[in-house]
Amino acid sequence: MLIKESYADVQTFADGKESSMRIFLFHPTIPGYPNARFPGVVLFSEIYQVTGPVARFARQIAGQGYIVAAPSSYHDFTGPEPLAYDVPGTDQGNEWKITKTLESYDEDSSKTVDYLLTLPTCTGRIGATGMCLGGHLAVRASLDPRITATVAYFPTDIHSRTLGPNPGPCTSSDPPSPTSIHTLDQFSKIRGEVSLIFGIKDTHVPDAGRDLIRAKLREAGVVFSFHEFAWAQHAFIRDELSKGRYDAAISKACFEVLLELFGRVLRTELGEREGKVPEVEHVC
Repeated sequence: MLIKESYADVQTFADGKESSMRIFLFHPTIPGYPNARFPGVVLFSEIYQVTGPVARFARQIAGQGYIVAAPSSYHDFTGPEPLAYDVPGTDQGNEWKITKTLESYDEDSSKTVDYLLTLPTCTGRIGATGMCLGGHLAVRASLDPRITATVAYFPTDIHSRTLGPNPGPCTSSDPPSPTSIHTLDQFSKIRGEVSLIFGIKDTHVPDAGRDLIRAKLREAGVVFSFHEFAWAQHAFIRDELSKGRYDAAISKACFEVLLELFGRVLRTELGEREGKVPEVEHVC
């Protein structure tokens, strides 16, 4: 499938400050069918914004028949240009990651979904995906009931509740706005299906962190799948070699996980979910 690339600038107003957020669009096209319609996918980037590896990942998804919208997460602080995969770029990205508020992240997500829904070529079914910081943002975006399928690659900072400048879990009798509550404490709001992908060699999300996320998802009754790859490190789908982590074989397997979930949920009219999924019969 062919792809057309463009972008749109939308205004955001989180934290009382107006800012322009660029959304990079990767749109599938079928020659001779100008009115073809496709599901939408919000793609959240890692801490370096929309880099070459992120754009190539977007093209892979768009080439399978999804309109991919990738927002520039750090529009609060800088332009849409990507940060470099070097020490200064990493330090800057990590600093902005915890300076940007959860309210701002949430507005970015909502505005991107809004934008996809304005497109006459979008079917109205929306999924989310992302890597690293973007993996977390994809999971957080699934709190929005308009997002019905999410694939999160090695999402950071969920288990530690360390995204944004906000404090830890709410314990006061007068809780803050839901937009300032950490993602781990809001899993019960997820109505769609979620697939999480981790590398066991990922030092950013250790064994205990992955176990906590999995337990919280079960406790909240989320429909989810959980994939752990024995030899994968953090950011193993980033197809650049500055840190030597890219694993093409595992990345291919994970892309099939994404296609299965998106294909089943976003392309199929499932109707409303009713009751619990029947227990599997225990027979040989």
